[in-house]
Amino acid sequence: EPEKGINALIELAAQVQKIVAIAQPEIGTTVTPTIATAGTTENVVPAAAQITVDVRVNVVSEKARVESAFDALQPTLAGATISVSGLINRPPMHESSSTMLYAVAQSVAQGIGITDLQGIAVGGGSDGNFTAAIGVPTLDGLGACGGGAHADTEYIKVSKMGERAALAAAITRALVAAS
Repeated sequence: EPEKGINALIELAAQVQKIVAIAQPEIGTTVTPTIATAGTTENVVPAAAQITVDVRVNVVSEKARVESAFDALQPTLAGATISVSGLINRPPMHESSSTMLYAVAQSVAQGIGITDLQGIAVGGGSDGNFTAAIGVPTLDGLGACGGGAHADTEYIKVSKMGERAALAAAITRALVAAS
């Protein structure tokens, strides 16, 4: 009698569209469902379901709005319940936190023959988000060059590894010399 159960997978499916609607990409708030699980076997109505959502904000005030929106989610199926856990675990990293260090990087890059150094914002998260949030000048992304981050197509440009190491070393030397 599967029709008598509360199908957690059906409830989860209804919630996914509500969750995605929380995003406001025009201001840098992304809400991306990434992992969903439900059920234990094919002939049992799923009693529980879970979704993992990657949330990123560029504006500190968005954290409260997004968390309130998650807390306001209501079940669509009679008898279903929703439990939200976890929080946005990284503050946004603003460009201003890297301005000084980026100027140093541009200066030393020219000196070691790197002519195509570009600053970009990618909306990702790293430990740099924490240091930037407490006012420590932070320059992120000095590692490998490549593309396809976090996908099956992810790659690094091995030919650029020496150049990247030289850039990190040159930045360090410049900062030590200036202190």
